[in-house]
Amino acid sequence: MSDVAAQAREILARLGAPDPFDADGELICRSPIDGAEIGRVAAHSTAEVTAAIDSAEAAFAQWRTTPAPVRGELVRELGTLLREHKDDLGALVTIEAGKIRSEGLGEVQEMIDICDFAVGLSRQLHGLTIASERPGHRMMEQWHPLGVVGVISAFNFPVAVWSWNAALALVCGDPVVWKPSEKTLLTALACQALVVEAVRRVGAPAGLCRVILGGVPVGEALVDDPRVRLVSATGSTRMGKQVAPRVAARLGRSLLELGGNNAALVAPSADVDLAVRGIAFSAVGTAGQRCTSLRRLIVHRSILDDLVARLAAAYQTLPIGDPLDAGTLVGPLIDADAAAAFTKAIEAARADGGTVLTGGVEAEGVPGGHYVHPAIVTMPAQTDVVRAETFAPILYVLGYDTLDEAIALHNDVPQGLASAIFTLDVREAETFLSAAGSDCGIANVNIGPSGAEIGGAFGGEKETGGGRESGSDAWKAYMRRATNTINYSTELPLAQGVEFG
Repeated sequence: MSDVAAQAREILARLGAPDPFDADGELICRSPIDGAEIGRVAAHSTAEVTAAIDSAEAAFAQWRTTPAPVRGELVRELGTLLREHKDDLGALVTIEAGKIRSEGLGEVQEMIDICDFAVGLSRQLHGLTIASERPGHRMMEQWHPLGVVGVISAFNFPVAVWSWNAALALVCGDPVVWKPSEKTLLTALACQALVVEAVRRVGAPAGLCRVILGGVPVGEALVDDPRVRLVSATGSTRMGKQVAPRVAARLGRSLLELGGNNAALVAPSADVDLAVRGIAFSAVGTAGQRCTSLRRLIVHRSILDDLVARLAAAYQTLPIGDPLDAGTLVGPLIDADAAAAFTKAIEAARADGGTVLTGGVEAEGVPGGHYVHPAIVTMPAQTDVVRAETFAPILYVLGYDTLDEAIALHNDVPQGLASAIFTLDVREAETFLSAAGSDCGIANVNIGPSGAEIGGAFGGEKETGGGRESGSDAWKAYMRRATNTINYSTELPLAQGVEFG
């Protein structure tokens, strides 16, 4: 057993999760740090998926009538456990997903933050009082629990995305059945152990949270079950295009967080030092494997050469290596397929006339895993490879002359998740944020496209799926709305002046 595997095993034991080594398990867990096997677990059958949904449905009958502030106590307890085990769970995220230590810890902090948000929300699930046109009548709306929520998550945020959904769903009165990525199963088992302990401590129904492990058949069983009222799926656009029609065919709800091909504009007035820092973090953090990673840089030609030179110099200083080491800023790609996609995209960019200014090759001297030097590639135009999302640290650079041209380039991709502009000109900033500007769900000024806080709704448009998670009023996706009319008069006037005998 490798040192990384032993460390993962010790962490899981401390969190109360089952031993991750099942000799008969067909799902092999590997760490991108060194490619070593860190677990072997059994896949669930479709019958076991059905049983998990049965259990969640039974829990729903009790949980939906539990007062929302009482439901919030469960999420409060989960947040407490996450605080107690932040270091361990953060380290496990690093081991299994390859994030550097600070990002692994940051992901767990994001879980803690959404728990805090959801606890407050549990006392604010309020509707409206609406003026009625009929005398002696009152209209209002109420929000009621929706039902079982299915969550399908991706490897790059193996625990935070589940918590966004689970914390809100639980205070809204919904049980959760979670299918994690096959690449990050151990972090899911760790989270399940913590939520089971939280359930035990507050005496909540045992079937409220379930984890189902496996590949496509397990996902299909979850997606196709009519008792799963909402399917929240995070992943590629290709995956979303498979999930959405299946859920729609049974008239269920889907909440999709799919691909992003995020861009930042850098205007002539920009604080270039600030821009370089924001661009570097957004482009190379998590080794370019965030849905909000910066992939396209659209720079005014008057400052393009200077900005790119500064970026290239900054890239040369990036420590690449074991993400468990405190000094590392760029960890590994998740697997060999990701490394192959990185190489293929670099080759396609060169074929389209691109110039690789720095990076674009595998990193030498890093044992095991798939480590690469983040690339900066100047492009003569926004070609097909630029318009496609490659989940790797490649930053394509394009020049522009006018703001209208820059915004047109920015919006000329199928995806619409996150965006940014670096400018000190209020007119440019406001234009970018206006209806004629960025067409993304997230638009920032003087900060990169990544690093969203949980207080705002997270999600995007076009092929990103249109879903919204986390803050603001995203909670409404997990509830059903009822409009009520109360007649407290002795008459029965009809709306719209209708007369009936």
